[in-house]
Amino acid sequence: MKQDTPRPATHATFSAIVLAGDRAAGDPLVEAAGVCCKALIPVAGTPMVLRVLEALGESPWVDERLLCGPPRAAWEKEAAVSRAMARGDFRWIENQDTPSRSAARAMAEIPPGKPVLITTADHALLSRKIIDYFCSRALDSDHDVLVTLADYHQVTRAYPGVKRTALRFSDAGYSGCNLFAFLTPAGRRIADFWTRVESQRKNPFRVIGAAGWGAVLRYLLGRLTLEEGLRRISRRLDLRVGVVRMPYPEAAVDVDTIHDWRLVEQILATARDDARQPSAAQVMPAD
Repeated sequence: MKQDTPRPATHATFSAIVLAGDRAAGDPLVEAAGVCCKALIPVAGTPMVLRVLEALGESPWVDERLLCGPPRAAWEKEAAVSRAMARGDFRWIENQDTPSRSAARAMAEIPPGKPVLITTADHALLSRKIIDYFCSRALDSDHDVLVTLADYHQVTRAYPGVKRTALRFSDAGYSGCNLFAFLTPAGRRIADFWTRVESQRKNPFRVIGAAGWGAVLRYLLGRLTLEEGLRRISRRLDLRVGVVRMPYPEAAVDVDTIHDWRLVEQILATARDDARQPSAAQVMPAD
């Protein structure tokens, strides 16, 4: 079994930001869960934002956690989150009216030279192995900004019926994993662009449009590769934008809908059942 990626002592560590503000009122998922905000939806008995914070806390690549939202009045009613806050496990920052402003507000709390990892409260399957894999490769890169993608077909093979939006390039199709690294002070200035692209994640043409209409045409003709798209976006923004391809399909599964919520609960229940099964060595009769 592959071990978690160790952090070399000479490497920097990340400040991690978890975006946990609700985008709109009247979310059917929030209503079905019977909670006051999406971040507090229980997953395997734990508010999913706490699952994300705990996963970040397990990684040696992360040394600080900032929670941006939900409103203080919301999380103070959740005992487990309140206890974690009281222990100093994370710092809370009030979220702004948009994800981009929330990200910018949180990054303003972090020294400019410090690498920043951003994820979301609905990343309920986030784990140390995913974080370690991403962070180790991010810090070994020469980019200003990195996004994380997973192979779309790998995701759908692992979880038949999962509904993920695919960016279909000539070399492969990809799904986003809600993990972003801002590695330089210059990289932080594209927080607005990042959020604009993410808000259009269900419209691949508009996402590709960020690279220019020539890229849209090549995409429509099935001739645009992922690497070409990244080069075009980098030139357009005058930044080095790259990607980490994630080998773990669960990294692309977040909790956006009631269907997603049920799927994540099923994935975790299956993992628990598998962990309880005795190994071959345990059931092998003694000589």
